[in-house]
Amino acid sequence: MKKNILTNREKEVFDLLIQNHTTKDISKKLNISEKTVRNHISNTIQKLGVKGRAAAVVELLRLGEISL
Repeated sequence: MKKNILTNREKEVFDLLIQNHTTKDISKKLNISEKTVRNHISNTIQKLGVKGRAAAVVELLRLGEISL
């Protein structure tokens, strides 16, 4: 898989997710709806071909898309 598979917004969402923010926190922080946050998460999960948020985080870390 190539580098930079995430959009800037998807990256922002996952950066906040790994900081233990809730969907509600992220929506407030980024001034978008909770549904939009969930859509970004779902789109990322689909792009990666994984099941669930945790697997997406692991794969994004492995790919160097996000860091702890």
